[in-house]
Amino acid sequence: MTLNRVHLINPSHVAFGVAVITPRWLYVLAAATGTEWGDPVIVDETLELMNLDTIRQGDVVGIGIHTGNARRGYEIGRAARERGAWVVYGGIHATLFPEEILEHGAAHAVVKGDGDLIWRTVVRDCFAGKPLPVYDGGRVNGEDFIPARWDLLPKASYMWASVQTVRGCPKHCSFCSVWRTDGQEPRQRAVDKVVGEIVQLRRQGFRFIALADDNFYPVAMEDLRMADRRHDKTHLHELQALRQERFELMEALAELPDDMVFFTQITMEAAEDTAFLEAMKKARIRGALVGVEAVTPEGLKDVYKGFNLAGPELVERLRTFRRHGVHVLGSFIFGLPSDREHTFAATAALAAEADITFAQFVLLTPFPGTIDFEKWASDPVNQETTVDGVSVTKHWLIPQEKRPKLFTPHPTMEIEEIRVRTQQAWDQFYSWGNVWKRSNVVKSMKSRIAFMLISKLYRQMYANTGIATDSARVQRSAQYARIIATAIRRVFVAKPMPELQMPQITRNARQVA
Repeated sequence: MTLNRVHLINPSHVAFGVAVITPRWLYVLAAATGTEWGDPVIVDETLELMNLDTIRQGDVVGIGIHTGNARRGYEIGRAARERGAWVVYGGIHATLFPEEILEHGAAHAVVKGDGDLIWRTVVRDCFAGKPLPVYDGGRVNGEDFIPARWDLLPKASYMWASVQTVRGCPKHCSFCSVWRTDGQEPRQRAVDKVVGEIVQLRRQGFRFIALADDNFYPVAMEDLRMADRRHDKTHLHELQALRQERFELMEALAELPDDMVFFTQITMEAAEDTAFLEAMKKARIRGALVGVEAVTPEGLKDVYKGFNLAGPELVERLRTFRRHGVHVLGSFIFGLPSDREHTFAATAALAAEADITFAQFVLLTPFPGTIDFEKWASDPVNQETTVDGVSVTKHWLIPQEKRPKLFTPHPTMEIEEIRVRTQQAWDQFYSWGNVWKRSNVVKSMKSRIAFMLISKLYRQMYANTGIATDSARVQRSAQYARIIATAIRRVFVAKPMPELQMPQITRNARQVA
């Protein structure tokens, strides 16, 4: 008798053959599934598209979706249900819109919140033929995060691995849903569990690791100052303990093999915390995605990010990261109400002046769960604007090739002008000449050539496939990216170290203020 299987699927409308970073949630849920039904079948469509013939009647198909890939996820879910499989959805979009999932995705069940602890129950209920329509996994405490099944990774498919150290973000940016879905209270994992996963990955040959956190810097100096002004010091002590755990983690990372490189996501405020930046440098956290968003005070006001700086002060703060050995991937948003014709080139120029190593320029998109979305979706004009009979307030249900690039009329510019100027910013920052100048961050000619190819790969994957106007261009860009990615993956991997042991984890009694 053939046993039914569990399938875990990461949907994507574009496949690159080789991906940059492992989709961690797939392997966490693989671990959460257990082995009662055998190892789950893992499908990451950023590598190759799903072969639906592998799904049999009675299988359980778990589909993780965010807003950007929801429509593709629904296509897979409907096809899987037609084949007689049990269809379950999870992820941020499922957490926000469980009723929509049941309506459009042919779902038997929807999982809200974290899946670490509840997933096995969902699978068991499906195989018993009695799944509930909705399960609520809540927000799992840091000590209960499930370590991923990295032994199930396909060979030669990813450049970077990913490990999570903390969930949640204390900020409240208007364009971001994380602080609402994952909470504003940081939930940190124990240092030994984080390092244990990293050791497992280095044993397999991964030396580049993304610390896939909502915010690696959950306690800013201003947070400590505000807590210290209170008469009751309880919150201050809690923040100090969280901060201390960050330093203990970085001390442990510093004890790992010296060919390892880490990358994370962090807020701009970390630039004023030189002790933290020095600890990052010692831990070989060489890069960080920093949400700059806008380069003017007006733009920062548009996105509720007044804690960032603008102009020359912004340049100086970004250079602070570089001086401490942390290379910045700066993220900028275009299409804000305060943007003008000169904003685009000025932003790209500031990114170059600030010694940013990589940059991404994204179009303002109202994502569900954000303040921006709620304000935008409540406008009757937007509700009545449709594409193929679908309201733009449900833009993720519109076919990819027909989906608008911008959803809100700009007070001074046409939408197509904004798209074109955004593309020009990508072109300006990633011109061959500018990339060559930035390649001096590495020394050998081989490394500089690799840097240039990586830069071009990043542009192909995130510019041409994200703001292109037609599907043919998207597919050409994907094919070009596949060629580059396959060629340069070997730069990121190293000889496996199967005998690597855990470093000694020490609990440092000192308080880092």
